[in-house]
Amino acid sequence: MNAVTASSNNIDLLHFIGGKSVPASDGGRFELLSPVTEKLIATSAKGTAQDVDAAVKAARAQFDGGEWRRLNGSQRGQLLNRLADLIARDAELIADMDAGCIGRVPIEPRLLDLPNAIETYRTSAGWADKIEGRTIPTPGYMGMPTLSYTQRVPVGVVGAITPWNTPFMITAWKVGPLLAAGCTVVIKPSEETPHSALHLAQLAKEAGFPDGVINVVTGYGNVVGKALCTHPGIDKITFTGSPEVGAEIQRVAGPLFKRISLELGGKSPQIVFDDASLEAAAQGCAMGVFFNQGQVCAAGTRVLVQRAIAEKFAGMLAGAAKSIKVGDPAQGDVQMGPVAKKGQFERVNKYIREGIEEGATLLAGGETEHVQGWFVQPTVFANANNDMSIARDEIFGPVATVIPFDTEEEALQIANDSRYGLAATIWTANVSRALRVAQGIEAGAIGVNCWAPIDARLPWGGLKASGVGRECGRAGIEAYTEEKVITVLLA
Repeated sequence: MNAVTASSNNIDLLHFIGGKSVPASDGGRFELLSPVTEKLIATSAKGTAQDVDAAVKAARAQFDGGEWRRLNGSQRGQLLNRLADLIARDAELIADMDAGCIGRVPIEPRLLDLPNAIETYRTSAGWADKIEGRTIPTPGYMGMPTLSYTQRVPVGVVGAITPWNTPFMITAWKVGPLLAAGCTVVIKPSEETPHSALHLAQLAKEAGFPDGVINVVTGYGNVVGKALCTHPGIDKITFTGSPEVGAEIQRVAGPLFKRISLELGGKSPQIVFDDASLEAAAQGCAMGVFFNQGQVCAAGTRVLVQRAIAEKFAGMLAGAAKSIKVGDPAQGDVQMGPVAKKGQFERVNKYIREGIEEGATLLAGGETEHVQGWFVQPTVFANANNDMSIARDEIFGPVATVIPFDTEEEALQIANDSRYGLAATIWTANVSRALRVAQGIEAGAIGVNCWAPIDARLPWGGLKASGVGRECGRAGIEAYTEEKVITVLLA
């Protein structure tokens, strides 16, 4: 059985190591359950430290002296473009793989995740032969002239630990740039969503990537993730997930001097001023809160609204929430499926209860009783303040918290009063105000009259507890390189 066949039919999934689909070293497996029916949809190899070691050795062999190491940037770019072509061919299949694992409405990954992933591989292909060094004038060496120049060299073997909420897209953000830079990789996909990473590895083989350049080990973070973070053959860890796990990765991998990139959580503000187009802002804020069942690190769940329009706008947002049809994503008219797993269902309901207890006004949704599937209702709270748990904690579910403000200065103060700093949105017709507020917000990406604009050419990442480093764009390429200095004595 190969990984692509297993992925397509939702049956028994295997690791992909050194160009081959292989079981776990001890035969272990784990189950994947549908968040819609709570029934078994697949089993997958339950990775061990021995599996990680095998994958690292395969990646190391290609990086240290294999066929991959001998390819130039132009050749790497050609392979990346072939891979992008194959992803485009299988785009609907891949979108459905990820959507089925987390109960997502399939149209969302088809419209956003897959096009963005394809563009990321194409953009990375364009960078592959443009990773340049520089010459640096110096006074010379002991009175003699010198030529000093730098090269950007690949950092080495990368351990990529990816999330379950938008798995294929975020895997592309890591894998495309690192391959362009000349690195090799061991991917540890989320245990909820292994299908698409395994399919990616099969497509890379079909595209002509040498065996061992891309490896996938499925399993749990406390075993596979930890083994990647502590393995001496891994040069860099790139992780997307919670701040708590990111902190543990830094604790474990930092003393080993591994390079680390972290894209972590968020509690992004959407600031609505009274001169904004309320209709456009309400639609945009609703997308920012409810897209992918609210399971987005950049979800704009803190909705800061100028007081003169706060009551009206909260009602508009609640109306948008009530209009969303929740149910089985296989039904054509459903707009929101369940949250991904039982733990998320319990977490979202816990915060809804806390919001009510803390005194916020519930305008839409509310706590959902479990029947079958992890369905929660799109929820809107009004008359909240920034000290409430629903305003401070990342809920990772479809819950909006509307907080009134009076002045531009107060809006900025509330927006920045957070441990997170991933993204923000400003809704206003005043360009000068938009630029002032964007300058003042402590976040990595700001949208003006649009929510969380992402593009393969733009760097993405956060401040504070939202992470370290950047993905995508030129910064994303350079994140997988080191600058080497060479000085030549000319006398």
